[in-house]
Amino acid sequence: MARWCYRHRLVVLVLWVGVLFGVGAVGTSAGSDYSNDFALPGTDSTRANELLEKARPGGAGDAGTVVWRVADGSVRDADVRSRIEPALREIAGMDGIGAVNGPYGDEPGAAARISEDGRTAYAEVAFAQRANSVPTELAEAVVDTAGAAAGDGLQVEVGGEAIARIQQATGGTSELVGIAAAAVVLFLAFGSFFAMLLPIVVAVFGVGIGLFSTMLLSHGTGIPDLAPLLGSLVGLGVGIDYALFIVTRHRRALLHGEDPVTSVGVALNTAGRAVVFAGATVCIALAGMLVMNLRFLDGVVIATTLTVVLSVLAAVTLLPALLGFLGPRVLSRRQRRRLAEQGPERGASSGLAVRWSAQVQRRPKSLIALAVVALTLLALPVLSLRLGATDHGNHPEDQTTRQAYDLLADGFGPGFNGPLVVVAEGARPDAVRRLTARVEGDEGVARVVALPPAGGVSLVQIVPTTSPQSLETDRLIDRVRDDHLPQAGVDGHVGGVTAVFKDFAEKTGERLPYFVAAIVGLGFVLLLIAFRSLLVPLTAAVMNLVAAAASFGVVVAVFQWGWGLELIGLDRSGPISAFLPVIMLSLLFGLSMDYQVFLVSRMHEEWMHTKDNARAVRVGLAETSRVINSAALIMICVFLAFVLSGDMQAVVAGFGLAVAVAVDAFILRTALVPALMHLMGRSNWWLPGWLDRRLPHLAVEGSETPSGTGPAGAGRSGDGRPGLDSAAGGSAVHGFVRTVEGGPVAGAVVTLRSVDGATLDRVRSLADGSYLLAAPAPGAYLLGVTEEGGAEHTRQVTTGDGPLVQDVELAEAGADVH
Repeated sequence: MARWCYRHRLVVLVLWVGVLFGVGAVGTSAGSDYSNDFALPGTDSTRANELLEKARPGGAGDAGTVVWRVADGSVRDADVRSRIEPALREIAGMDGIGAVNGPYGDEPGAAARISEDGRTAYAEVAFAQRANSVPTELAEAVVDTAGAAAGDGLQVEVGGEAIARIQQATGGTSELVGIAAAAVVLFLAFGSFFAMLLPIVVAVFGVGIGLFSTMLLSHGTGIPDLAPLLGSLVGLGVGIDYALFIVTRHRRALLHGEDPVTSVGVALNTAGRAVVFAGATVCIALAGMLVMNLRFLDGVVIATTLTVVLSVLAAVTLLPALLGFLGPRVLSRRQRRRLAEQGPERGASSGLAVRWSAQVQRRPKSLIALAVVALTLLALPVLSLRLGATDHGNHPEDQTTRQAYDLLADGFGPGFNGPLVVVAEGARPDAVRRLTARVEGDEGVARVVALPPAGGVSLVQIVPTTSPQSLETDRLIDRVRDDHLPQAGVDGHVGGVTAVFKDFAEKTGERLPYFVAAIVGLGFVLLLIAFRSLLVPLTAAVMNLVAAAASFGVVVAVFQWGWGLELIGLDRSGPISAFLPVIMLSLLFGLSMDYQVFLVSRMHEEWMHTKDNARAVRVGLAETSRVINSAALIMICVFLAFVLSGDMQAVVAGFGLAVAVAVDAFILRTALVPALMHLMGRSNWWLPGWLDRRLPHLAVEGSETPSGTGPAGAGRSGDGRPGLDSAAGGSAVHGFVRTVEGGPVAGAVVTLRSVDGATLDRVRSLADGSYLLAAPAPGAYLLGVTEEGGAEHTRQVTTGDGPLVQDVELAEAGADVH
C-alpha cells in the first residue's frame, strides 16, 4: 500500500484534499448542534428535574440573567431605571425570549431581585429553547442590548449557559500556537524545512476532517461542546507524533543507501505497523470510557476516536504520497551532500542517547530510587482529589458571564449562583411547611422559599450560604436528602444544576475503578500478545498508573489547591470536573502505550536477534530515546497550547496531559522502565509455554529488509545490523570492539567471512563499540575487524545453534578475540 501511495501520489493527495474541502463545506453550512447532558438516569437530581418539567411543561428553556450594579446610589434611582427598563423591554420583545422578570414591578418576588444594600439587581431572562439550541444571533443581541445601558457608574453584565456558549473561543488560537511550537521542535529534530512540514500537514488533514465530521455527527447524536476541542487536542498530538516516527524511519533508510520508494516501503512496514498498533491502543483506551455508561462521555469517545482513526489513516496513506513529492529533499542539504560525497551511513545511534543508555545500565538501582522519590512527591496531592464541576465563576475575568457571576455573589451571597430546588409530588401543605422550617434552620442555608405548587408538584427553593463548588454545599445537599426530607415526612427530590453535578461526580467516582480495570486489562492483553512476555505488559500497566497518579497530583496542586494558578492566567481554584479524570486517563493510557510500544518493540527485536537482555535494553533505549523525547516535546507543546483556549476543562486537560507526557517520556520510559528491565534480566521475556502456544501472533514491526536483499538468510535493519531468518537456521555473532584500556571503538568495520574468504556480512560498530553480524548457519567463519585507517585483523570463530558472543580488543599489534 505504501508503495502504491508513493507512486500514485497525485491521486492520493487529490482524494485527501477533496475529502477535507468537501466535508468542510458541508460541515460549515450545516453548523453544529453540540449539547451537554450531565443527567444520569435513576439519580435523585434526574428525578427532580423530571418532576420539575411536569410542573412547568415547556419551561425547560435556558435561564439567563441580566445583572447590574451602581457605583453610587441605588438601583432604584430614576436615572438607573430609565436606562435599564427600556433595555429589558427590548429583550422581552425579541423572538425566542419567553419572558423577562425584573425587579421593578408589583409581581411576586420582584423586590427580592434587589440586594439588601440596594446597589445590585438582576432580571431573569427565560429563553424559549435550551442553551445549545439558542441561536447565536439572539444571545449576542441580548448581550449587546443589555450592555448598551451601561456607563456612567452603571455596570451591566449577562449570565447564563446560552451566553457562555457565544463566549467560547471560536477556535484557532490554541491549535495554531501548538502547531507553531511543534514546528520548532520538528525543525530542530530534522534540520529540514520540508521534513518539518510533513507531520504538521498530515496532522492538519486528520484533525480538520475529524472536526468537520464531528460537527455533522452532532446533529444525529449527543456530542458535548468540549468534544471537538479534545478531539483537536489529541488529534494534533498523535497525528504529528505518528508522522514523526514514520518520517524518522524513512530518513534513516535513505541515509543508509535505500532508494526513496524502497525506503518508504520499509518505513511503513516497520514504523507504520507500530503506528497502526499504537493508534489502535489509543482507540481502545478511548472506548474504555463507554464502560462508564455516561451519555456525556459517549460523544467525547466518538469525536476523539474518529480524529485518531483519521490521523492514523493520513499517516499511512497521505504521508507516503507527500514523501513521494519530496523525494530526497526530506533530508537536509547537509545530509544529502554528505550522502553524495561519503556514501551510505553504517553507524547508528551515538552521542547523548548512547551515553545515557550506558548510564542506565551501570546504575539502575540509583535511577530507580530517584525516580520513585520524584514520582511519589508528584503523586501525593492526588490523595485529596475532589471531583465536582466548574461553573461561570471559573471563566476568565474579562467575560461577561464571569462578571455577572461575581456581581450576584457579591450582592446576594456566594450560594445564589447555585440554588437547590426540592421537588415533591403530592406533598401535603403542612409537610411542605415543616420542611421549609427545618431547612431554614440549617446553618448552611441563606434563604429558603416555598414556591406555589404547580401540576400537583410542590417546589421549595434553597439558596446555600456557600458557593456551588464548595464542599459545604455538597454536605448541605446530603443533609436535605438524608435528614430534612425524611423527618419532615416529604417524599421529595433535590434538583438544580449543583445537585446534578454532585450526582454526576459521585457516579463517576463509583464507576472509575471499573473503567481503570478495563483499560489496564486491555492494554495488558495487547502487549502480552505483541511481545510474548508477562513482565513487559505488567511493567507497562504499573507505569501507566504511576504516570496517572503523578499527573493528577500536579493537577490537584495547581487547579484544586491553587499553586501557581495565576501563572497560567487563572485566578480561582476549585474541584476537578468529574468527567476530566476519565477523559485524561483514556488519553494518557493510549499515549503511554504508544511510547511503550516504540521503546519495547526495538528492545524485543534486539532480544530476538541476540538473546542478550542487557544489550537489548541498552540498544533499544539508545535508538528510540531521541525520537520518543522529540515526540514527547511535541505533545507537551500541543497540550500546553490549549491553556490558551479559554475553556476551563480544556485548560485542565491540556495542562494535565502535558505533565503526564513529560513524566511518562522523561522519567518512566527513558529511565525507570529500562532500569527495571536491566534488573529483571532475562525474566523480562519469559512466557509460559502453554500460554505462548495459545496466544495469537501479532507483528508490531515488520522486517526492515526489502525483498531480495541482504546476505543469505539475513535481513538488515536500517542502521546496518542484520536480522536473522530463523527459518533458514541463522545464528548471530555479536559483542564489543574495545581498546586495550577498555574504551569503546566506534565505526570499526566488522566483517564475517566464510573459511574460503567469501563475505557474508559486514557492519560498523556502534558508538558503544557493539556490533551484530548474521551467520547463515552454525559452523566455522572468519571474523575480521578493521579500525578506521588501519589494517584488518582476522580470527576464526565457530558458531553453534545459538548466538555467539565475541568481544574484540584492538591493539597496535593486532586484535585479540575473546
